[in-house]
Amino acid sequence: MPQPRPRTIESLRERPYADVLIIGGGINGLATFRDLALQGVDVALVERGDFVSGASAASSHMIHGGIRYLENGEFRLVHEAVTERNALLKTAPHYVRPLQTTIPIYSTFSGILSAPLRFLRHGAGRAGRPTERGAALIKIGLVIYDSFSRGGGLFGKGTVPRHTFHGRRRSLQQLPQLNPGVRYTATYWDASLHDPERLALDVLRDGLAAGGERARAANYAEVVAADGDKVTLRDAVTGDEFAFSASVVVGASGPWTDLTNRALGDDTHYMGGTKGSHIVLEHDELLDATGGRELFFEHSDGRIVLIYPLKGRVLVGTTDLEHDMAQPIVCTEAEVDYFFDLIAHVFPTIPVDRSHIVFRFAGVRPLPGHGELAPGFVSRDYRIEAARLGGPGASPDSPTVLSLVGGKWTTFRASAAHLTDRVLELLARPRVRTTKGLPIGGGAGYPTPERARRQWIAAHSDRVGFAGAAALLDRYGTRAAEVIGAIGADDGALGTVPGYTRDELRHLAATELVVHLADMLLRRTAIAFLGLATREAAAEVAEVIAPVLGWDAAAQTAEVDHALAAVHAADAGYDTGAAAGASGESVTAR
Repeated sequence: MPQPRPRTIESLRERPYADVLIIGGGINGLATFRDLALQGVDVALVERGDFVSGASAASSHMIHGGIRYLENGEFRLVHEAVTERNALLKTAPHYVRPLQTTIPIYSTFSGILSAPLRFLRHGAGRAGRPTERGAALIKIGLVIYDSFSRGGGLFGKGTVPRHTFHGRRRSLQQLPQLNPGVRYTATYWDASLHDPERLALDVLRDGLAAGGERARAANYAEVVAADGDKVTLRDAVTGDEFAFSASVVVGASGPWTDLTNRALGDDTHYMGGTKGSHIVLEHDELLDATGGRELFFEHSDGRIVLIYPLKGRVLVGTTDLEHDMAQPIVCTEAEVDYFFDLIAHVFPTIPVDRSHIVFRFAGVRPLPGHGELAPGFVSRDYRIEAARLGGPGASPDSPTVLSLVGGKWTTFRASAAHLTDRVLELLARPRVRTTKGLPIGGGAGYPTPERARRQWIAAHSDRVGFAGAAALLDRYGTRAAEVIGAIGADDGALGTVPGYTRDELRHLAATELVVHLADMLLRRTAIAFLGLATREAAAEVAEVIAPVLGWDAAAQTAEVDHALAAVHAADAGYDTGAAAGASGESVTAR
C-alpha cells in the first residue's frame, strides 16, 4: 500500500540512489515504473506535480485502435493499438469497456482519390481545402480495421462484431435528432476509458506493491538540474533540494521532454506537441440524442472530433493546435465556439450554450517534432532516444538518458515494455516477467458476467448496502473491497457531492499519496469532471480530509482557493478572484 507522502519523499533523500530514475508520472512513466518493479529493478519515479496531472489527464477517455491512422499508412501502430485495446478490456475491465461508435456520413465517394495521396505522402503539406471522407472511403477503412480487430477479439478472439452500415432512413430511426442531411452511418466498436486517472493510479499502486522498498515514487518532486553523474531533485512542497544518482535515467515527461532534457544539460528538439481541448456538458437532451454511443466524425475543417456520453455528462472534443510549451495550456473561447459548431453540425436542432459547460480541460499531446506536416497527420507512434546525462559533451561513463518521444494512452503497456527492455539491456539484466495479460489494480478478479457481478456486490454489501457496493465496484473495481473495509458504521454521505462518503475520501487521502485538495477533486475522484467542484463542495471535502493530511483551518482555506484555481486552470475565461468570493456558488458552469 502506498505510504504517506512525507515518508515517500524522505525515502528518496535518505537513500539517494537507484538503478533507474524515471522522470514523469504520467501513464507512460507509471507503466514503465510498474514494469521495472516487476523485474526486481531498484527504481524511483519523480513527478513535478501530482501523478497523472499533465498530458495523461487530458485524454479523450478512449482506448482505441486508431482507425484514422490507417490512411497515414501506420499499420504497425494500428495493429499494436488494437492488440493493446483488446488486452485492456480483459486486464482492466473496471475502467476499460466496449464502446459503440457511430460515424455520420454526408457523401458517398468524397475523398476516395485524395486519401491514397495522403497515404503515399503521409499527409504531407498544409495547403488546400480538406476533402471530406465519404462512405466508400470509410467503408474501406472499416473493412481493414475489422481485420485488425477481429484478430485479437473485443469479446474474445474472432468474435468482435463487424462494423455495420445504414442508409439515411435507418440512421434517423436509430438517432432521430441526427442532422437530416446525413446519407449514411457506419457503426463499429472501440473501447471507453471511464477513469483515466484512476487507472493510472492503479498502475502506480501495482508497481509499488511489486517492488516493495525497491520501488519508490514521489509526486511534487522535480528534477531541476544535472551535476556530474547526479541529478538535483527539488521537493515542490518544501523547496528543499538534494542530489540523486541512478545508472539509467528515463525521461517520460511527455510534451515537456525537451524542457526536462535542457534541465539535464542536453538541448534536445524531439518534441512538437499539439494542444487538444475538451468541454464537458450537462445537457440531458444532447445526452439522450447520442443513444448511448460515441459520435466520431469529421468536422468541416477535416479534424476528427467526438461527442461522447460519459458519467451522465457529454464529453465534446477535440482540437489539434500547435502549442508553445512556455505558454499556458487553456481551452480558449474560440475552441468552445468550435465545439458548439461541431455539435450543431451533427445535432442541428439541439441548442447548446456556455451555461451547459460544467468542466473544461486541455493538454498537449506528446507528439514528435513534425516541421510543416499538418497536426492531424503527425504520427501517434513512439520512439526511444538515447543520450548521456549532461548532453553531447558528457563523459562516456555518465548515466544513460532514455527519452520517450511520442506515445498514447492505448499503447502505454507496450511502450513501457519497450522502455523496460532497453533499460534491462543497459543494466545487463534479463526480463523475468511479462506484463502481457497481467491484470491491473481493481481489474484483478473483476466479476464480468452479470451473475458474478451481483454475487460480488451481495458479498460486500453488509456495510454499505447493495447499491453502495455496486457504486464502489464500478468506481474502484475489486479494490472497492479495501474502501468498504475502511468505511465505518457511522459513516455519512457528503452533503455537497452526491455518491461519495466521508470515510471513502479519508481512505483515499490516507492511501493514495494525496498532497493537495486539487489532487482529490481532479484525479482521485470525478468531482471536478462532473461539475460538482463548487466552493461549498471543495470546503466540505477539505474539512473531511484535513485530519488525515494535517491541515489546520488556514491551510484548508488556502487549499480550497488553490483547488478551485486548479479545477479551472484550463478555462481561459475563468476569474479566480471572483470565484474566491463566491461562497457556495458553482464556479464550474460558465
